[in-house]
Amino acid sequence: MISESPVRGLGTALRDWRTRRRVSQLELATRAGTTQRHVSFIESGRSSPGRSMIIRLAETLEVPIRERNELLLAAGFAPAYPRSSLDDPRLAPIRTALQQILDGHLPCPAVVVDRHGDLVSANAGFHALTAGVAPWLLAPPVSVPRLLLHPDGLAPRIVNLREWAWHIIDRVRAESVRNPDERLARLAAGLTALAPQRPRDSPDHLGFAVPLRLRAAGPDDDRVLTLITTLTHFSTATDVTVAELRLEAFLPADEPTAALLADLVRR
Repeated sequence: MISESPVRGLGTALRDWRTRRRVSQLELATRAGTTQRHVSFIESGRSSPGRSMIIRLAETLEVPIRERNELLLAAGFAPAYPRSSLDDPRLAPIRTALQQILDGHLPCPAVVVDRHGDLVSANAGFHALTAGVAPWLLAPPVSVPRLLLHPDGLAPRIVNLREWAWHIIDRVRAESVRNPDERLARLAAGLTALAPQRPRDSPDHLGFAVPLRLRAAGPDDDRVLTLITTLTHFSTATDVTVAELRLEAFLPADEPTAALLADLVRR
């Protein structure tokens, strides 16, 4: 068996990322401060780029830093970005910042998840929102997308389940295409099996993709929360673990929802 050389392996991977980002060789070269000829030679395996050039090309293509390490390894270099455990003492400032952000969102629900949507941390607002779901869905690792869409989770309380489910599925699918990952692909397939039929029409949502309309948890409580979501991440992180964290907050879309959230957390 003839194995692919490191240079050719890098070239193939770089071309795959460039194609995925829909960037031409000329555009990549211009953005990265090199020549189209050099990019072409790297992709064909005729040129061996230095470590800094690989990082510059990867940054230009917005390759996640986990995969940047893989590009460096493919070229025979050591990884440039550490991958620490979140409980590493060196990440204490990160943990503190995340907790402050979570607490600062109260009474609004907020969570921190990893690249696969697994729960890392949550505030009291999220725990209040998910009160009454099946305990097994809250056993680590907790898949937040699955918790939202599973029949034993929040799905029975979601008023606009058809729209919200496909909003979540499309987001997971888009991420798995943009940054290929087998676990994300499996998650998208599993969520699709849980979802009702996709709606034919795309209704007007007043500037927001799809608000979450969720009935309160109490059996005799017919109030409905209308929530919009925001996503935040550490865009300048150089540690793989930190770079892959996402903070998702569920914010009230109206005053009654804001009052209900405050009541739920207070209780």
